[in-house]
Amino acid sequence: MSNGWEKWTDSEIANFQHDFLGWYQQEKRNLPWRYNQDPYRIWISEIMLQQTRVDTVIDYFYRFMEQFPTIQDLANAQEDKLLKVWEGLGYYSRARNLQAAAKQIMEEFNGDFPTTVEEIRELKGIGPYTAGAISSIAFEIPEPAIDGNVMRVVSRLFCIEADIAKASSRTFFDAAMRKIISQELPGDFNQAMMDLGSSICTPKKPQCEICPIQQYCEAYRENRQTDFPIKSKKQKPKDIYYVAGIIENNQQELFLQQRAETGLLANMWLFPLEEISENRFKELQEQYNPESWDLFSSSQVAEASPDFFAEQAIIWQKKVLGEVKHVFSHLRWHILVFYGRSAAPLTLDGHWVKPNDFSQYVFPKPQQKMLEIFENNLADDKD
Repeated sequence: MSNGWEKWTDSEIANFQHDFLGWYQQEKRNLPWRYNQDPYRIWISEIMLQQTRVDTVIDYFYRFMEQFPTIQDLANAQEDKLLKVWEGLGYYSRARNLQAAAKQIMEEFNGDFPTTVEEIRELKGIGPYTAGAISSIAFEIPEPAIDGNVMRVVSRLFCIEADIAKASSRTFFDAAMRKIISQELPGDFNQAMMDLGSSICTPKKPQCEICPIQQYCEAYRENRQTDFPIKSKKQKPKDIYYVAGIIENNQQELFLQQRAETGLLANMWLFPLEEISENRFKELQEQYNPESWDLFSSSQVAEASPDFFAEQAIIWQKKVLGEVKHVFSHLRWHILVFYGRSAAPLTLDGHWVKPNDFSQYVFPKPQQKMLEIFENNLADDKD
């Protein structure tokens, strides 16, 4: 494989850095975590930005910093309060790792954020990219911060044919970045890479005509921009099928269940779920899908009780309220949502909760989607 970065002279590198950092100073995004070099703010933002769009993160960042303005506040936070602030961002292990790392900082670093790459890497939930971002932006250490955006930019810059889906390929991008990163302004350099990859050097239809480093780009010279980066297809997420029961009692309370302490969506609250086969899922879609219905009409109860939650005394409506699809990194959930009323005490583990009290419970995204479906059906029924 050609290592084009090794051919660059010191003069070429200096010119590249001058042009690139000049563009960044003029065009950099106005983001709340860029107001200063506080490592705590930078750390929180970088964790939030993993798998999440910048425009989504901004509001969450403000709320998070308002609730937990210091490392000590984060370390001492109640988990349910922490997860409630994080609610909707997904990948909740990120929030739990943040708190675990905050406790590490309090215990092992006397409450002061560590200042070396090696110490930062010791913190829970921090990998090479995040360590590079924090150390370069907060402490001006010339450490690369290599994420998907950076790999795309660098792969085009030097026509790197390494498969970015393979962990072993990071070696090439690390070597290239260490060659060209600014020693004086490494934080600005890394952030310039991030901004360029998100705004100009995009996965599809890169805007090469306005790219500040066009003249240095090997892929542009060879008209091969869309050949890079090289990425093998990742395995498709596994499909899992559920029915969900939105169950109401005579006190207008809804039944919620808490997930296990470990695993997917740990400790969060959802309407009861029951896994079914794909074939049964499709049968229920067809069987309980009349063209018109009234949510609370007694004439619309199921003539024959469905075979889910079979041991519970629940009167179900004929109609599927709606369908929820939610993709995790390795799973794709398909949920058919049903409404029912309890005719006797349930034997399921869980709590009856007034909808007005839902703000006290941490809901993951699938639960929020199910609740939205229910509320939309209620609104339609009142029209």
